[in-house]
Amino acid sequence: MINRRHFVATSAASLIAGPAFAQAWPNRPVIAIVPFPPSGNVDITARLVGPSFASTLGQQLVVENRPGAGGNLGNEAAARAAPDGYTVLFTQGGIAVNQFLYKNIKYDAVRDFTPVSLLVLVPNVLVVPASSPAKTVAEFIALAKSKKLLYASAGNGTSSHLSGELLKRKLGVEMTHVPYRGTALGVTDMIAGRVDVTCDNVSALLPHIKSGALRALAVTTQERLAVLPDVPTMDASGIKDFKSSGWTAVFAPAKTPAEIVSKMNEALVTAVRQGNVRKTMEEVGNVPVGSSPAELAKFVKDESDEWGPIIKEANISIDG
Repeated sequence: MINRRHFVATSAASLIAGPAFAQAWPNRPVIAIVPFPPSGNVDITARLVGPSFASTLGQQLVVENRPGAGGNLGNEAAARAAPDGYTVLFTQGGIAVNQFLYKNIKYDAVRDFTPVSLLVLVPNVLVVPASSPAKTVAEFIALAKSKKLLYASAGNGTSSHLSGELLKRKLGVEMTHVPYRGTALGVTDMIAGRVDVTCDNVSALLPHIKSGALRALAVTTQERLAVLPDVPTMDASGIKDFKSSGWTAVFAPAKTPAEIVSKMNEALVTAVRQGNVRKTMEEVGNVPVGSSPAELAKFVKDESDEWGPIIKEANISIDG
């Protein structure tokens, strides 16, 4: 996870005029490959910025969902697309860590893509059932040291799974990982008291926190979130340097002309900064960013460097 204050929410500097085909871009709709099903964070973000993208550039952003293999199918399709600016990839953290989780990745996150912009961070929140004796992080730590807890995640290799592994290391405790096929099933069991804790996306857990079914103990952002003003940060709760967040970013196929990437970046950053888009993102606990291509490249490297060793140490593998 990153501090959004470290990002300058402006587009890349204007470049000198390039080839005629780049100057004319776009003269037809742009396909946005989303390697996940509709209604998830990535899909929602793509559809949310689409109208502003179209208004800025004069062409539609057409979302094409290609789910499968933890995002790998869509990522591979985007990597193979022509680098002409008419195919972009809206994806998430798997592009930085799937190389450690899957044995047969058919793309390279650095070699096969050109970074465009980190659009939004999707913070996580540490939650327990309303019936849990833990009312604070300190009480949760004491509970985790007194007995082996059951830790729910949205599935092997997900942000919530990796957050659990990081939490175990930070606290020096053992917890049994219970993977589910998505967040919803884990939440159902947590509300029923069959699992003890999870650290998943705020946007997914917020309705259950507001209803009182789940108790939020700490958020993984550097600052408190407006949607959860009474919930402290991990850092303020004594768990230092706990960086864990989902995110959505945009990439183009490698060798996409710099002039096109600059125009894409400008359109996407403009979209994220729009009042209605920013408000919609923040209402569910997400953090709009809108980075430069260089900032996204560094962010992906940092994510890979952070989670790679944890995945290897925990021996996490999805395809055997």
